[in-house]
This record gives sequence, structure tokens and C-alpha cells, in this order.
Amino acid sequence: MTKASDLFIQCLEEEGVEYIFGVPGEENLDFLDSLSRSTRIKLILTRHEQGAGFMAATYGRHTGKTGVCLATLGPGATNFVTAGAYAQLGGMPMLMITGQKPIKKSKQGRFQILDVVSMMAPITKYTHQLASADNIPSRVRESIRLAEEEKPGATHLEFPEDIAEEQTDSTPLQRSVARRPSADPKAVAAAAAKLQAAKSPILVVGAGANRTMTSKMLRELVEKTGIPFLTTQLGKGVIDERHPKFVGCAALSAGDFVHRAVESADLIVNIGHDVIEKPPFFMARGGTEVIHISMRSAEVDPVYFPQVEVIGDIANAIWQIKEAIVPNPAWNFDLMLKARKAELDHTASICGDGRFPIYPPYLVQQVRAAMPEDGIICLDNGVYKIWFARGYTAYRPNTVLLDNALATMGAGLPSAMMSAMVYPDRKVMAICGDGGFMMNSQEMETAVRLKLNLTVLILRDDSYGMIRWKQANMGFKDWGLTYGNPDFVKYAEAYGAHGHRVESGEHLPKLLAECLSTPGVHLIDCPVDYADNDRILNKDIKDLAKAV
Repeated sequence: MTKASDLFIQCLEEEGVEYIFGVPGEENLDFLDSLSRSTRIKLILTRHEQGAGFMAATYGRHTGKTGVCLATLGPGATNFVTAGAYAQLGGMPMLMITGQKPIKKSKQGRFQILDVVSMMAPITKYTHQLASADNIPSRVRESIRLAEEEKPGATHLEFPEDIAEEQTDSTPLQRSVARRPSADPKAVAAAAAKLQAAKSPILVVGAGANRTMTSKMLRELVEKTGIPFLTTQLGKGVIDERHPKFVGCAALSAGDFVHRAVESADLIVNIGHDVIEKPPFFMARGGTEVIHISMRSAEVDPVYFPQVEVIGDIANAIWQIKEAIVPNPAWNFDLMLKARKAELDHTASICGDGRFPIYPPYLVQQVRAAMPEDGIICLDNGVYKIWFARGYTAYRPNTVLLDNALATMGAGLPSAMMSAMVYPDRKVMAICGDGGFMMNSQEMETAVRLKLNLTVLILRDDSYGMIRWKQANMGFKDWGLTYGNPDFVKYAEAYGAHGHRVESGEHLPKLLAECLSTPGVHLIDCPVDYADNDRILNKDIKDLAKAV
């Protein structure tokens, strides 16, 4: 016979789990004791459940395997909600495990007890309360299978403390072998024929295309056909953005240069489309036709109703199309490439401004110059995310981690910490606004304790800058969005990290180079100047793009 909590750990080991991130509570102590004897799973103790959840989700994003996180009942479980939604919308496989009071008998009334399973239902693919030790193997297998199945997302198991104490003769189940279904050849043929007959097609690379084999196949398709491509924010890096056929990232809602490129197309090949992202285009009756290529059929609405759907493994579908198509000499991409040149010219004209506080385009330019080809930047959420989405050239998949799904604040630091753990030999930088950083800044202690090599770049404007910009843009008075900050250099040093402060435009590149080349956790306090946000990201860009 085996104790239930021991069996749970054995099941996770069978699934290949490497880490469990979390903040245990009284109701997890049997589980924690069993975990202490595991030789294959490491506990990563965090300072907040949200940080644990963000780390687990990012593990899933990088590896494709389920990240696992642990919390107690009540407030521990509720603190997982944001991270669960982050993984669910962002397509990151994650399993949340929460404790619970005994379910067969109770002497504490309703103290700390919430219906956590019902709470998790809207933000997970699967949620279940374990009511018998015998069912642990099948429920763990099901949770991880569903977390990793396309579209990946969050799952949840509640493990009551009396169930954790039970004895059982159940044993772990082996992982199943699964193969993604291939796209239907008839659908591929229809897509290839429509593409062949188009005059000015364009590829739109979205969130669902951000997979390893998809990157290779898409690059080969572009090389063979010469069809230009753009990305959504969650599609950045799927193909090297230095490619001459790259026409930009859809970072603004409308009116940007990239939208001019899309408007010039007579056929859009939408690859890995996910409705959780702001759409890079809107369909209209009688307008540009769309080919939808994804693991899932299109979610049809008034502005998205594709004419051809190719459903199945995306990499396989792209390979089939690549093999079937012959480049059409009548294709014309002049306007798309003209729009991209106009954007590059505009970016070059504003990047060289080394003013202080730091100007956002200059900041993006200097970070890109400092980061190696395989370096990873992890952005929190704020107006700087738009600057980086538009101006930071991504060379490889999953080297620009940003959240264009839930768009939550507070994820940048934990995401970067996980990236540094998965890829200890690569340079990693968290890029956070002062507001987002302070939401989970306590995880600096975790980063130092784990002896990570990590640079945390804090863009300080002493306000919730994105909302302040929107406030001004909508004609409201500047009110209610400013605050004070700690001395970030001393704050970092209090955790045992290295604190730095940018003192001029010329100082920024030197400081970036120093931090990236020196082991340990580094924090950089970088004052930023967002005064031109509205002029450049709204008026200037839209006027210039309209002129293309």
C-alpha cells in the first residue's frame, strides 16, 4: 500500500515534472513531506502564489511541458487566479495544485473554505477535487494531457488533506503517446490554389504558430515563395525578423505601417490565429479573403469568417502547402515592402535621441544592441510593451516573452526568472514598468536565493504610464495615476542583488553591457520619458502610414 501523497508525487515524476513552484500551507504538509523525498522534482519556494504561477506558466511556454505550481486552500488558491488566467489565455500548459480541509469530516466549519473547483472552472481546461486516493493516477494523467493538448492551457487539482493521508494500492499511469492530426489534403489543396491565384498575398503569423517545427516550416515557405509576413505580438520571433520579407508586428490597434501592408493584400493567410489577441485585421463582407491555418477551426464572428480553413498540425499544413505551391511571377508585394521601409525610416529617425530621462525608441535600440541573438527579454505590461513589440527585432522564437492575451501586470520578473532557470547559459532580461515590478518585486529574494543570472530593467516614470497615456488621449485631465517609488538601488541591495541607476543616455548601453556580462541578479533603475507617446504612437505614425 502507498500513501496518497506519495502516489501523487510518483505520478508527477512519471509525467517528467522537474519543478513545483509554490507557497505551501498547512493543508499541503503531507504533499510537501512526500515531495521532500523525491529525487527528481525540485521545490521552488516563492514569496507569492502569483509568482509561482507565472513561473510555472513560463516553464510551459518554453518547454511545451506542463509547469506545476502549489498553493494552499482559500487565499492561496485565490492568488492563483491571475496566473491561471494568464496561462489559459496565453496557451501555456500549467497544472495548479491546491490544498483543502478534510472533505469526509470537518471540525472547523467553513473557516477558509471556498468552492475552489467552481472558481477555477471558467479559467481552466479542467478542474477536479480528488475525493479518493485510488483516482490520483488517472486524474493527474488527465490534467497534464489536457494542459498540453492544443490549445495548451491551465488545469487544476484540489487535494484535500484527508485524501492525502489515505492508503492505496494504485500505481502511476504511463504517459500516453499522442500525435497531432495532419491537415486534410483537400483543404490544403484548396488553400494552395487560392494562394496561387492571388495577386498580393500576405502571411500573418499568430500565437498558435509559436512552436519549434512551425518556425522551420514557415521560414522554408517564405524562402520558397517570397511572400511577405507580419506577426502578432505573440507571434514575434517565429521567423527571424531580420528577414527582408518581414513587414512588421501588429502592435497598435490600427493605422500603423503594418496595417497598410495588410490593406494592400488581396489574400491573407492567417497562421495560428487566436482570438485572445487584438486582431491584426478585420474582415468585411466582400473584402479581402482569408485562409485560416490552425489546430482548431475558426471562431467565427462579425469580423472574422475565413473562406478556407486548414485544420490540423500547423507545421505539417505549412509543409504541405509549401510542397504544393509554385511561386507566381505575377505576385506583387511592392506596397507592403514600401510600408515596411517607411516604418524602418521612421524608426531610424527617432532612435538616436539620447536624451535623459531615456527616450523609449532609444531604449529599445540599446536593449537590442546589448542582447545576444539567443538572449531572452521578458516584458511586463505597460506602454513600453508597444515600443518593444514594434521596434525590437526578434531573431528566434520565444526570445520576446510578452503577454498580449491577459495582459497582466506583475508577470515580467517571474517570467524572466523561469527563463533563466530553463536556459542558464543564455542572457535574460526582465523589462518592467515601476508599477508592474512592484506587484511581484518580492520575488527578487527568490531570484537571489536561486543564484540566477538575471538583469531586471525597471522603466521608471512614477505612474501607471499606459493608463495615463490613454487618459490624455481620451481628453481627460491628468489625475489619479501617479505615485512614489522606493530607492530601487537600495531596494535591490536589500535583497542581496546588485543595484544600478542610469544617469544619462550615454550611460545606458554601458550599464546594460556591464550587467549582462556580470553574474548574479542585477536591477537597473532607468528613468523614462513618455512625453511623446501620443505624438509618435498615434498622430505621427498614422499620418506617415497614411501617406504610404
